[in-house]
Amino acid sequence: MIRVIIAEDHNLVRQGIRALLEQSGDVQVIAEAATGEEAIQFTEIHKPEVVVMDLSMPRLDGAQAAERILEMNLPTQIIILSMHADTTMIQQLLRRGVKGYLLKDAVTEELLLAVRSVSQGKMFLSPTISDTVMTMLLSPSDASAERVADLLTPREREVLQLVAEGHTNNDMADIMSISVKTVEKHRANVMSKLQVNDLASLIREAIKQGLIF
Repeated sequence: MIRVIIAEDHNLVRQGIRALLEQSGDVQVIAEAATGEEAIQFTEIHKPEVVVMDLSMPRLDGAQAAERILEMNLPTQIIILSMHADTTMIQQLLRRGVKGYLLKDAVTEELLLAVRSVSQGKMFLSPTISDTVMTMLLSPSDASAERVADLLTPREREVLQLVAEGHTNNDMADIMSISVKTVEKHRANVMSKLQVNDLASLIREAIKQGLIF
């Protein structure tokens, strides 16, 4: 039996994914998470074979939650679900250890195939994006884009996402359970690493590099 955690902030979508997986007979959904934070917490507790993770979630998005989970070095594989075929982001996620990336408009029998594949350590991508992504992964010209993403720590990417959502430093301190001074330090580090001097430029550069959505 393949044990799976579903991380998706829309309840109806979660229920649909659960029904699709559990009708197979060889997949058991052991937990549902509505946020990235819950996905990390439940993964640490249950240590599933697979986490099916929505990319666009508030506060801590799927990419950031996936990074935190991968840092745990658990026998857990991650499949990302998204509405967007952002090849730069897909490339970055795969390089970090994510095993699957599916477009939401194609999540039917593909999802079950993906869960079975990644649970065995194999990679699975939506057929509509697989050729393009694999070509990019094999291209040395993309090394610079990879280094840009690697500049930021998971905490700095979390701050960047919250800034993009319009949160103040005080808001972020409460959300992340850290001091305002620490938030300011992370924010300054992000701006320095992305070589920008104002908020508008920060957001533009982050979107360009596929760091936020």
